Amino acid sequence: MATGDIRRNAAAVREQMRQAAKQRARLIHFPEGHLSGYAKEQVDDWSLVDWDAARQELEQIAALAAALRLWVILSSAHPLTPPHRPHNSLYVISDQGRLVDRYDKRFCSNTEVTRFYTPGVRPVTVDVDGFRFGLIICVEINFPHLFSEYEQLGVDCLLISAYPVDEIFHVKARAHAAINNYWISLSVPAQTAHLVPAGLIGPNGARLADIPPAGDLVVADLDRGDPQLHVALNLARPWRATARHGDIYRARQVHDPRSADPTIF
Repeated sequence: MATGDIRRNAAAVREQMRQAAKQRARLIHFPEGHLSGYAKEQVDDWSLVDWDAARQELEQIAALAAALRLWVILSSAHPLTPPHRPHNSLYVISDQGRLVDRYDKRFCSNTEVTRFYTPGVRPVTVDVDGFRFGLIICVEINFPHLFSEYEQLGVDCLLISAYPVDEIFHVKARAHAAINNYWISLSVPAQTAHLVPAGLIGPNGARLADIPPAGDLVVADLDRGDPQLHVALNLARPWRATARHGDIYRARQVHDPRSADPTIF
């Protein structure tokens, strides 16, 4: 449950980290704005945010990540030097307790970019236990080229932190997973669970694991050996890369008057 209370949010984050570690998870992924609160929902004015509290809580979360040997992908507003607005960010905290990278939302909504956030400029990937993860935030689901970009960067699983406002969001996420043939982890707050289920989507677009209605955590494996994912991972994804490169088509193009003239039957 997302709130405007940073201390309360951080306590919930640490509790879920402990739960995940007990189930032998290696990475935990949180919704959009989960630490600071999300603009337009929990935050109306950045001057009301206790940034010192946010930094203190982030340090404690990082220390717990090291103690639990758990990677943490945590979303929060990231303050910039005044008068610049914050980024809408995902912190990448390693299982050593280090902040190793940060993804800043690149495509913000009109309200976000005009009133609340400074947009980011680059994709971010991180490798954990032989899998490559990419990061995207909420409304960016409407920009297919970002998903193609991550496929070309070799991502195995895309982590989407969101605060969705409609049911079609989940359909889009499943479509992107099936088109790009990678897993998608979709993390949303309890406030939006009636619209979009949080959980793991497979490279074939199938729902592999959803957080139960009364729960706040689901643990799932990325299994490259799952026979149900053979076509998506071992056939479709490499073929689409070959097709995108185009040589297989250019080599088969012909010079034929019946091809060149589009006005004949």
